[in-house]
Amino acid sequence: MKKIFFLSFLSFFACNKEQVVVSFKPQLTAQEIESRQFTTEVMLKMGRVGNVQLSPDGKELLYSITYIDTPNNTSYSNLYLLANENGAEPRNLTNGNHKDYNAQWSEDSKSVYYLSTKGGKSALWCSNVASKKAQQIKSEVEIGAFGISANGKNMWLTSQVKVDKTTKDLYPDYDKANVKVYDDLMVRHWDYWLDGTYTHVFSAEIVGDAVVNAVDIMAGESWDAPLAPYFDSGEIAINNAGTAIAYTAKKLTGKEYAESTNSDIFIYNIATKSTLNITEGMPGYDRSPVFSPDDTQVAWLSMERASNESDKQRLMVVDLTTGAKSYVTRNFDYNAGNVIWESNDALSFITPYHATHQICIAEAIDGAEVKMVTKGLHDYTSMSRAADRRVAVKNTLLTAPEVFEVDDKTGKAEQVTFINKEIFDNLDMPAFEKRMVTTTDNKQMLVWVLTPPKFDAAKKYPTLLYCQGGPQSVVSQFWSYRWNLALMAAEGYVVVAPNRRGLPSFGSEWLDQISGDYSGQNIKDYLSAIDDVSREPYVDVDRRACVGASYGGYSTYFLAGHHEGRFKAFISHCGMFNFSSFYLSTEELWFPNNDIGGAPWKDNATVKRSYANSPHNFVDKWDTPILIIVGQNDYRIPYTESLQAFTAARLKGLDSRLVFFEDEGHQVFKPQNSTIWHKEFFGWLDKYLKN
Repeated sequence: MKKIFFLSFLSFFACNKEQVVVSFKPQLTAQEIESRQFTTEVMLKMGRVGNVQLSPDGKELLYSITYIDTPNNTSYSNLYLLANENGAEPRNLTNGNHKDYNAQWSEDSKSVYYLSTKGGKSALWCSNVASKKAQQIKSEVEIGAFGISANGKNMWLTSQVKVDKTTKDLYPDYDKANVKVYDDLMVRHWDYWLDGTYTHVFSAEIVGDAVVNAVDIMAGESWDAPLAPYFDSGEIAINNAGTAIAYTAKKLTGKEYAESTNSDIFIYNIATKSTLNITEGMPGYDRSPVFSPDDTQVAWLSMERASNESDKQRLMVVDLTTGAKSYVTRNFDYNAGNVIWESNDALSFITPYHATHQICIAEAIDGAEVKMVTKGLHDYTSMSRAADRRVAVKNTLLTAPEVFEVDDKTGKAEQVTFINKEIFDNLDMPAFEKRMVTTTDNKQMLVWVLTPPKFDAAKKYPTLLYCQGGPQSVVSQFWSYRWNLALMAAEGYVVVAPNRRGLPSFGSEWLDQISGDYSGQNIKDYLSAIDDVSREPYVDVDRRACVGASYGGYSTYFLAGHHEGRFKAFISHCGMFNFSSFYLSTEELWFPNNDIGGAPWKDNATVKRSYANSPHNFVDKWDTPILIIVGQNDYRIPYTESLQAFTAARLKGLDSRLVFFEDEGHQVFKPQNSTIWHKEFFGWLDKYLKN
């Protein structure tokens, strides 16, 4: 069975006030308060905020808080309300040791619909805001995610549907056999094997306390909506009139599916049961449709190239009456995301800009001039707008996400939630600076440099080079519960985090340069960054390490054979080691086709350069201890890559360690696994940089 999770309600952030009463909330110990140190254990006690939405009348803020229960290896999330009144305090809408998520306001602002695991199995509920009385909405279809139209009657929902025959269907007399049989690609995706089931979109109605008339609008189709493997419910929308559903799907199969990102936006007419592809002929990713207030237009995010998953994310609009398309961000060389209609003629969105994330407004549709509303060293990660109010989730490298109210005219932001204030008031946090470094080709590269709490420039500190994954993921003012740069600095390390070639937020040329050149300029950028910062007297050049995951893990493997004595230790998490074996065992083939030129037998210059520079070819130069971390269920960069690297390190006689998580994929999510991950990570660094 595939593991399904929805980004729109699993992207957790942080917020809390003492007045909020929750069933489960980890507390700082007296020792933690006295030490004032930001540690792994403290980080995992932080509340994580999500599901941030203003009520349609703008009078209430809805959000969820998730707390991690490490001893029981689980988490709990409840919903909270905050009135738009001076002195208002947050109050529980739901409560209990379970998960409440995927919440949505009713159009009259009087009720909230949400999914909840109270009672054991996930189900749809509706809670009255005034009375807090909750009622379960019965459904014959198991609901994975949902959305309700403004009329409060029509809805979409997702559910898993068995479509393809499995081995048990082919061999019913052998019910005890455990065999998978495939005739074409893809056989597995991200962290699950294909099992004949797909996530489909349904049209349905809510009548009283029941979901009725559920119709699978993708009946018989062997593909997922929303797109696998992330299943982001933001890729589905219902119009305000409740007459049409827009959804994202990649209606390809086999080899074509594995080699292309060509998804499309489909509009399903509920009355006629007909489906229209509004992005036909557009070859790249098309996703995240949003209906205009009058339902005559749809905005969506589009990539131009079908082979590049990190192409510029363009903001597009289609007129549903004429079919005419407009490229809203034609004159804006940055990605768009989190799109909101301001009116029928204007849109707002969030963009990565110079290693930050800012809120922008396009006041016209066709090639409009884009106004950047906010500025500063921070990341806005999501937003909601209603009744001329805008709230957005904001964080920095040193502060966990909180909800802020943003003034569109001035860009000023006022904090409205304080979820982890109690924790941060008892911590000594690191500091960071923005540093511009000249690269080997005479470009200016933005590098974040974090220094430990109570930093003394007269002392020397062990130093980490942080290598970003992706490879095209911005090193912004991000806050992470897995790779947290502030936590690294709080452990006593100077952290050097370069926005090397191949990262967004510096224009398309900077972003695209890395494709086909993995071992080239971006590697030089890494070394330019660490060499530049190492000239500072506070950097101990005899105690430096290089760490990274995914593409960052590849970077550590490659640098292990090319660092020329710079580093005393390496840490690679789920990195690519042997391009030949990686290519033939990964699932989304469009990625290596675009980034390393294709299969190893292809005869082109990019393939020859890429495979010649595969990290495994330089193990003869490995001379430094290395920690290797991997998850067994990682099918993007299969665990055998890490196993090969560990074997190579041991055969070379290097001090090395393999940390293998049997129940994790490309990332480590489970609370106790996460704790062990951090203990192994810092234990390895401390062994070689502090002892």
